[in-house]
Amino acid sequence: QVRLRESGGGLVQAGESLRLSCTTSGINFRIITMRWYRQATGKQRELVAQISSDGSQSYPDSVKGRFSVSRNYARNTSYLQMNGLQPEDTAVYYCNVPRDSGDIWGQGTQVTVSS
Repeated sequence: QVRLRESGGGLVQAGESLRLSCTTSGINFRIITMRWYRQATGKQRELVAQISSDGSQSYPDSVKGRFSVSRNYARNTSYLQMNGLQPEDTAVYYCNVPRDSGDIWGQGTQVTVSS
């Protein structure tokens, strides 16, 4: 069974940093693309980072220069480093594996940034 498990969320003050982790199991981590999304209350889910199997990364303008995605092949884990957090970054963050047969989602981890 394929599973994704996020961790690392919490409550921080504006300007601080957090690193989220997404550990995978039951899937060949070396060949998959990993994505990170977030969903704030009352808003649509937003893609904030993607890292391909070859390590190439992409980000939307809203987080570019502040967020950084990486992956550790030995640990089957993806990381989302978030620096300079702002209250508007408050959301539930999810990791995702896109698949033709249906995307896989983690359970999400809450990130709250106070001003």
